Amino acid sequence: MSPTTRQETLETAAPAGVSGAPSPGTGTSRRHGWRARPAGRSAGRKAPVHAVPFKVRWRRDWQMVLMMVPGVLVMLLFAYIPILGNVIAFQDYQPYLSIFEAPFVGLEKFVGLFDDPDFLDAFRNTMVLAVTQLVLFFPVPIILALVVDSLSPRRIRNVFQSIVYLPHFLSWVLVITFFQEFLGGAGFINNTLKLLGMGSIPFMTDPSTFPLMATIQLVWKDAGWAMIIFLAALSTVDVSLYEAAAADGAGRWRRLWHVTLPALRPIIILLLILRIGDILSVGFEQFILQRDNVGPGAAEVLDTYVYYSGVIGGDWSAGAAAGLAKGIISALLIWGANSLAHKFGEAGLFQKKVG
Repeated sequence: MSPTTRQETLETAAPAGVSGAPSPGTGTSRRHGWRARPAGRSAGRKAPVHAVPFKVRWRRDWQMVLMMVPGVLVMLLFAYIPILGNVIAFQDYQPYLSIFEAPFVGLEKFVGLFDDPDFLDAFRNTMVLAVTQLVLFFPVPIILALVVDSLSPRRIRNVFQSIVYLPHFLSWVLVITFFQEFLGGAGFINNTLKLLGMGSIPFMTDPSTFPLMATIQLVWKDAGWAMIIFLAALSTVDVSLYEAAAADGAGRWRRLWHVTLPALRPIIILLLILRIGDILSVGFEQFILQRDNVGPGAAEVLDTYVYYSGVIGGDWSAGAAAGLAKGIISALLIWGANSLAHKFGEAGLFQKKVG
């Protein structure tokens, strides 16, 4: 190799700032297709979005913007514009009057809620059911995801996963019918007990055990579907972490505790925050279908209270006040849970802007 050829090779391979590297602006740099970067800007840093002109961004992304338009219109029409209807919570609204003609009563409807024993019963039932579901339902999808992830034959894993999340696609009418046929007074279990000379057990009509029965129904229907999220999180765990832990002598349980669960912790915190924010929405269809069996004292929740007091009872303002109060409390719960997650060093649902 001639000295000239060797020098050109060194100039091409050497990084900037090293002896033999081409300096910005030299003929060699232009010949090899690279150009100098402005001082003070790192090589991997991108220009801020606002630095790109709007016309350039529009020519580049107009197809994506047009694809978003139908979704944005649906959100505006069915999610944001109806929020304006919450004004009837501060009015004495009647269906034959428009919102602009209904008299304004301030917080009278909100004060009346706490004087209504039916609302207090519905709020108590909602909290009991929500806490029961949070304690008994939330861990089940995590356990199912760990079980499915540990199944070695892929065919067995796929069959088990399909069977577990299949009930999610059934309506609550079918789910309650299934439980009624299996656990009802004339169901399979009680008929078997009668044949054995034993008394029947009121599984579906006992108000004292209704929170547990409602949670069992929810677990059977939706635990498999919620499992998919944790399975997706498990698929992102680096296999080398398990191999390193096994090489250090960690058994299956230690690998689960020190590798798997820390990998699932961010998604667990995120879903827990969302579940706490939705804690007052324990369901409508599930409870309205069983309200007559166990009685309003056990199955009346905030959603059914809004329906019966507002739509059936005709007190639209009281129903709107109850729904608005539930929404405000849910928003505060999300904010509180997210702030608590930040104190423990977790990312949470949203983060404060730094700088």
